[in-house]
Amino acid sequence: MRAFKVLIQKEFLQIRRNAFLPRLIIAFPIMIMLIMPLIMTMDVRNVNVTVVDLDRSTTSHRIISHIEASDLLTLVSSTAEYGLALQALEEGRTDVIVQIPAHFGRDLAVSTPKKISINANAVNATKGGIGMQYVVQTIARTLAEVRGEESPVNIQELITTENRYNPTLNYRHYMIPALMIILFILICGFLPALSIVGEKESGSIEQINVTPLSRFTFTLAKLVPYWIIGLFVLTIAMIVAWLVYGLVPVGSIGLIYLSSMLFILVISGFSLTVANFSDTMQQAMFVMFFFIMIFMLMSGLLTPVDSMPRWAQYITYFLPPRYFVEILRSVYLKGTTLVEMWHNLAALGGFALLFNTLATITYRKQV
Repeated sequence: MRAFKVLIQKEFLQIRRNAFLPRLIIAFPIMIMLIMPLIMTMDVRNVNVTVVDLDRSTTSHRIISHIEASDLLTLVSSTAEYGLALQALEEGRTDVIVQIPAHFGRDLAVSTPKKISINANAVNATKGGIGMQYVVQTIARTLAEVRGEESPVNIQELITTENRYNPTLNYRHYMIPALMIILFILICGFLPALSIVGEKESGSIEQINVTPLSRFTFTLAKLVPYWIIGLFVLTIAMIVAWLVYGLVPVGSIGLIYLSSMLFILVISGFSLTVANFSDTMQQAMFVMFFFIMIFMLMSGLLTPVDSMPRWAQYITYFLPPRYFVEILRSVYLKGTTLVEMWHNLAALGGFALLFNTLATITYRKQV
């Protein structure tokens, strides 16, 4: 036990003597939680629209005025020449072209008019697709108002809608738990591996290898500091999310910390396993970067698992972050309880046991 305490003190002493790591541990989560929710968003705004008005009627003017008044759309220009609008689309000055055909307003009152043509720049598929939907909804509301003047029945009055768990549809609330997980992966994933490989390169690990310390004691001494650091980073991230974005957990904070403890053990154990097979800092970083990219792209952090192909969904069951993502988002936004999340906690516990056992076994100790 005394040897274990000495190893823990050694790890914290190395971290403290490093001029960069203490600053990283404090500044990195603050900067990520302050800036990234503002940048990583699927909310599409400022969609530039050019209207080709061949009708010049009251109806077409109302469509244009509704587009101009929208908070999500920006009216670039209104012209009667489609060629000018297409040139603006090609040059990137507009995102969507709305072409209102001739005699649209007159035909709308007496018969079925020609359809309004909408063309979007789909190089950015997200902005093009969502921007087109914004334009379609704006035009639909305008036409509903025009027809409503003739028919007083408004079908929208017969429908009520409610968004559960995220009433404002704020994408930041969806991404903030994911950013906390990314912090765990980057800090508690990279740092333990770099610590061991750094000792290999400096030769200091050879002094530990010839001592009677067991593999388990050495591995545990490497895990505990980053386990504590991970919980400290979680606390900072939760405070920033509360103070800056007003997001607080709906569910149990204790469940968040419990699941975080397990996930830190998972990612740190995986990191130590990679370090045991790496001889240089560069090798460890490339291997960790490869797996971390898979973790981020396929675990549901950035894109929903249900949107992936079926074969990819099966692969995600072998990725530990998948289970932690579901726990953190469910507890934060829905208030899910321990009883409902037990299978995800059990999966994290299984991964923690597996990776830390591998880390202990693969540590090549020379006695």
